[in-house]
Amino acid sequence: MHKVIYDTDPGVDDAMALLFLHRHPEIELLGITTVFGNASVETTTRNALFLKREWNIPAPVSKGASVTIDSSRAERPWPAMVHGDNGLGDIDVPETIDLPLDPRPAHRFIIDTVRAHPGEVRLVAVGRMTNLALALKEDPEIATLAKDVVIMGGNFYVPGNVSPVAEANIHGDPEAADIVMTAPWKVAVIGLDVTAITTMSRSYLGEMAARGDKAVKQLDALSQSYIDFYKHAVEDGMMVHDSCACVYAVAPELFSSISGAVRVVCGGIADGQTIVRRDGRHFPPNGAWDGLPSQVVCTGIESERVLDLIRNTLLAA
Repeated sequence: MHKVIYDTDPGVDDAMALLFLHRHPEIELLGITTVFGNASVETTTRNALFLKREWNIPAPVSKGASVTIDSSRAERPWPAMVHGDNGLGDIDVPETIDLPLDPRPAHRFIIDTVRAHPGEVRLVAVGRMTNLALALKEDPEIATLAKDVVIMGGNFYVPGNVSPVAEANIHGDPEAADIVMTAPWKVAVIGLDVTAITTMSRSYLGEMAARGDKAVKQLDALSQSYIDFYKHAVEDGMMVHDSCACVYAVAPELFSSISGAVRVVCGGIADGQTIVRRDGRHFPPNGAWDGLPSQVVCTGIESERVLDLIRNTLLAA
C-alpha cells in the first residue's frame, strides 16, 4: 500500500485525481491538505470538504497556505475562466460544508503524519508548493523521513501555460517550489512535458459517466466547462494534469524520465521557469547548482495506458 498525503487546490482536474486516489486499491489516503491556487484557500478547502462528503472519503482535510511563502508577492486573479468561479466548474456547491477540519494547519499535518510513518509517506502535490515548503522550513528533517514527493508542475522542454516559460503551479509560488526541488528528498516532477499530451475527450469521460456511479457522473458534470476552456488547445477534451501525477505514484513504468538537479527561477521575465541540470553533464563550479540532490523529471508518457488506468480505477467503485 502507498500511504499518500494529497496536497491540492480543488480545482476540476484536482477532483478527478482525488477520486483516483480514493479508489485505487493500492493507495491509503492519509489526508488531504489544501492550498490556494485555483481559487482562494477558503474556496479550495470548502471544495475538498464537499468532495469528501459527496464521495464518502474518510481521509481528514487540513486547511493550508493562503499566500505565497514570500509574502511580498502580489496575488494574481484566481483562474475562474479555467475552473469556474467556485473552483469546481460552477456546479452547485453549498457555501459551507458541515464537516470538521483537522485542527492543524496543513504544513503541521504533513510534519506530524510523516513523523508518524517514517519512510512510508508519499506527498502527492498538485498545486502550489507552499505547504511543503512551510513544512520543510519548520522541520527540515522531514526531507529524510518522507518516502518521496510527486508533484504536478513545471515544464522543461515544452512551453509554459501561464508564460512562455512557466507552468501555473510553479509560477504561483516559485520560491516555495525551489525550496521543495532542492531539499534532500526524492522528488518526481510530472510537468507539462507529459500532462499536456495526455488528454481525455468529452466522449471518453461521458462514457465513463454512463457506466459509473454518482461520483463519476458528478465528475463529468463539473468537468464540462473545463473542457470548454481547453478548446483552444484540445479538440473537445481536457488535459488531465493532476491525475497524471497520481498515476505516476502507482505506475511509474508508464513514464520515461531523466534525472538531475532542478532549480526554479524566482523573479524577472522567466519567473517560475523550471530548469534541470541533467546528471552526467559537467560544468564549471557553480554555487547555485553544485551539491544539489538529483531529482526525476518525466519527459515521456504512455498516455493511452494512463487514461485507461484512470478510467478503470474510477469505475471500480
